Amino acid sequence: MTGRHAVVVGGGLAGVTAALRLADAGVRVTLLEGRPRLGGLAFSFRRGDLTVDNGQHVYLRCCAAYRWFLDRVGGADLAPVQDRLDVPVLDVGGPRGPRLGRLRRTALPVPLHLAASLAAYPHLSVAERLAAGRAALALRSLDPADPALDDTDFAGWLARHGQSRRAVQALWDLVGVATLNATAAQTSLGLAAMVFRTGLLSAPGAADIGWARVPLGHLHDTLAREALEARGVRVLVRTRVSAVTPADGGRWVVDVPGDSLDADTVVLAVPQRETHDLLPPGALDTPGDLLRIGTAPILNVHVLYDRPVLRRPFFAALGSPVQWVFDRTEASGMSGPGQYLAVSQSAAQAEIDAPVAELRARYLPELERLLPPARHARVTDFFVTRERTATFAPAPGVARLRPGARTRLPGLYLAGAWTATGWPATMEGAVRSGFTAAAAALSALGRPHVHPLEEAA
Repeated sequence: MTGRHAVVVGGGLAGVTAALRLADAGVRVTLLEGRPRLGGLAFSFRRGDLTVDNGQHVYLRCCAAYRWFLDRVGGADLAPVQDRLDVPVLDVGGPRGPRLGRLRRTALPVPLHLAASLAAYPHLSVAERLAAGRAALALRSLDPADPALDDTDFAGWLARHGQSRRAVQALWDLVGVATLNATAAQTSLGLAAMVFRTGLLSAPGAADIGWARVPLGHLHDTLAREALEARGVRVLVRTRVSAVTPADGGRWVVDVPGDSLDADTVVLAVPQRETHDLLPPGALDTPGDLLRIGTAPILNVHVLYDRPVLRRPFFAALGSPVQWVFDRTEASGMSGPGQYLAVSQSAAQAEIDAPVAELRARYLPELERLLPPARHARVTDFFVTRERTATFAPAPGVARLRPGARTRLPGLYLAGAWTATGWPATMEGAVRSGFTAAAAALSALGRPHVHPLEEAA
């Protein structure tokens, strides 16, 4: 290590990634996190004998940056990707009763890899399936980086391309709400085009789904901390930064309770409002734009049964308030004959503050409708986790508000899924922002480096 010192403020995926990249290049790094653990909004906590994730987080095979992160912390085998995209979709709202369909791919080249699945998808009419195929081809021709797309909402574009309300609900929002945390009507066409083009229309296996078979805290806190400390990074949790101030000679002072740290470079990897409050004057041309980036909530309903009620690892639902259901039994460390299901509800503005009793009365009957074995099972625990500001809102116009990694002050950089990554607020976007901030800092420090995704290529 040399005398160059970087301070990274924030221990989420963006901050941990930036710290790892800086340390890998030989920079001495201090990572500061206000919470008692790393991982940001993808974390775990204890509830009795269970280890509970605050929410269900998945990623796709195309998420090359997050896959780099898993490999870098030694967790790739603990969060594998399914061999081939296969999403069970259960519709309980049709006139014929519950009906199961599947969205899955073949090994054929794009776009034929999804053709057979779409042709047999029972939740759309034949005419709707044909129209969906035409819309997918039109979407593939869009450039997500075109600024004009950011001013348009996805729902309007879908309507102009012949998509019925049923098609939006049973196909486009089924995928989009889970990945963008917003309905098509609330989503920038630019971000929607990026998600569907990259995930479904770039490579046959791009949308294969991966998820952690262990608690997220093991990946994002325990293993991440071990990787950081093995590289010599000083990790300080329960340490909230009160000020970041430029000093003489191009250096920086970072104030924490009872102390201050000197640094050659600082990476702010905290949410946009906290970033706004820490930014020194002149760091951005329009710092108020950070406060105009909206947020969107995610609600997770956790249900423990006294017996197994679901045979699949997960499924999506139509015709029900339930969106996605995951089996978290093994990952939580639950023992005995029961089963633990997590119900993940994105774009949950209408329910995020609902009382637990109200949510219980709404969701337990829905799970019984979706899963007949649940009608004969006893609920042994029911609880809720809420992330009111889980992601930035991907609304039309958001792209012009998202800043890049570089500020106007030399030595100060920004990271976070809300920055200008081109991605929505995902684990992938967070890691990519850490790459970009670290690369900018290393360039300014004169440190040779290669982008991790270029190394992989």
